[in-house]
Amino acid sequence: MTTDQVLTGVGLILVLAVGSQILAGRLRIPSLIVLLPVGFAAGALIDDVDPERLLGPAFSPLVSLAVAVILYDAGLGLNLERLKGHTRRVVVRLIWIGVLVTWILAALLAAPLLGMSRQAAIMIGAILVVSGPTVVGPLLGFVRPKDRLQHLLVWEGSLIDPVGGILGALVFHAVTAGIHHRPGTVAADFLASVGIGVAGGVAGAALLWGLFRMMRLGEVLGTTAQLAAVIGVAALCDVLRDDTGLIAAVMMGLAVANLPGIDVPARRPFFETLISLVLGLLFISISATVTPQSLRHVALPALGLAAFLVLVVRPLVAAVSTLGTDLTRGERSFIGWMAPRGIVAAATASTFSAGLAADGIGGASKILPATFVVIVATVTLYGLTASPVARLLGVVRPSRSRPLLVGGDPWVVDLGVALKSAGLEVLMWAGQEQQRERISRAGIELAPGELLAAVTGRGPELEGITAVFFLTAEDDFNALAATILRGSVEGAVHRLGAPPESHGVMAPFIGGEVLFGADLTWQSLSRRYEHGAILLAQPAGSARPSGSDLLFLVRPDGRLDPVTEAGTPLPDPGDTVVLLAPGRRGAARPPE
Repeated sequence: MTTDQVLTGVGLILVLAVGSQILAGRLRIPSLIVLLPVGFAAGALIDDVDPERLLGPAFSPLVSLAVAVILYDAGLGLNLERLKGHTRRVVVRLIWIGVLVTWILAALLAAPLLGMSRQAAIMIGAILVVSGPTVVGPLLGFVRPKDRLQHLLVWEGSLIDPVGGILGALVFHAVTAGIHHRPGTVAADFLASVGIGVAGGVAGAALLWGLFRMMRLGEVLGTTAQLAAVIGVAALCDVLRDDTGLIAAVMMGLAVANLPGIDVPARRPFFETLISLVLGLLFISISATVTPQSLRHVALPALGLAAFLVLVVRPLVAAVSTLGTDLTRGERSFIGWMAPRGIVAAATASTFSAGLAADGIGGASKILPATFVVIVATVTLYGLTASPVARLLGVVRPSRSRPLLVGGDPWVVDLGVALKSAGLEVLMWAGQEQQRERISRAGIELAPGELLAAVTGRGPELEGITAVFFLTAEDDFNALAATILRGSVEGAVHRLGAPPESHGVMAPFIGGEVLFGADLTWQSLSRRYEHGAILLAQPAGSARPSGSDLLFLVRPDGRLDPVTEAGTPLPDPGDTVVLLAPGRRGAARPPE
């Protein structure tokens, strides 16, 4: 290809990847539903959009390294404290039972349905065992299932991808070497691959530990160091044995997220933007390699295979894996309706199908188009039905706002009680033991874990939180924590404003959403509370006490609208208002 063609092809792939994600965001659908058909259409209609010609032999290794970065990011979101009891039992079963059952049943059906040889059927069966965080995570973001169910499915998706990648590599080498009839050899090779991947993950985690422990890298260098370490370790492991870099990447992310003493920077927008861009580029590139001619005699049989996987195999795997556990019937059923195929299936099929076809394996040329159809079918089906199915099964988190109030002073606790009386699921966090006891006595749920750990992105403690309000007496803490946390929760992050005479280091100078206006600072709120003011919730249509201040509106659908410096929301019929109202004369409260 000429230089102009390379520039045109690369530019188009980038524009299509980002444009598809923007369009999906506007349509509020998973981005894969747009990326896959756009990439396929671009590859069919535009000659320059041909990644295999653009990159040549480098295409497959680059795909593998990009997937390793994605899996490292997935590992960062895995909290070992969440993997215990019945959750751990179900995840382990979903991995080993799911892989074996899906592999065997998919291979048995693929041979007659797609008209391929036994070797090619075994290969596509191994490819289709994976699911992956690249598709499960976005789908769960739309569905908003209950916390335990979300953690379970994220763990399964993050762990089954490297297992499936290694299984695909082993089956490929077994088939091409003619040893597919020796299961003992395949099992030994699998264990060897796992050992190399785990060893690489341990070495990579030790490298990062040394870098961050001894060199105190900042945010920018810390992010680039993580990327370099993941890519370097994954590349070395893949040189030693195909696809072992995927296990190394997940292990590194898991270690960084859970081991004490590894003080890495938080996942900042650059890292998240990189992952989003890599995902878009991969899906556009791989789907562009599928030609319309290759789908001509494969599309309908592959749809039949996808239907079999969705309607028979996954429910069977879910039923066996959840047997004897404390999961509800709705949770078990939803697990049986959530197994989309993603980037590892596409990457593995793209990598190995051409090699098998070159070796004369019958039906090998059908592996990539059939996998493409299964990916499109499962992502589209689950993407369009997961939300209504979750609501039908009763496994969706409540749609009402779930605010987190940070602070444990008496007036803050009373505010939490008022919001709870308005029908909201309120969580609170406070650092002092006396404040935490006060929150518990009021019957309000304490947020788990250390708040600052959640703020720095070290754990999933803030999952399901729709808004955060910093209400402590420390203006600088409120300002700094709100700045760091902004963008890490589903809704807005607000803080109390600093008084005009504040001598704080940060609070007077940092912007952001300030609660209640300039006059209602922590000092003024505490003073009024001590002099008898009360916090109450009442219907918007009721007469307000004279001299009261509006703090929040709770809408009939459970949405919480705070009063801020930027403006005061207007109440509508059916709303609930949360007020700071003068108490009865002489009802002053001594500070606790």
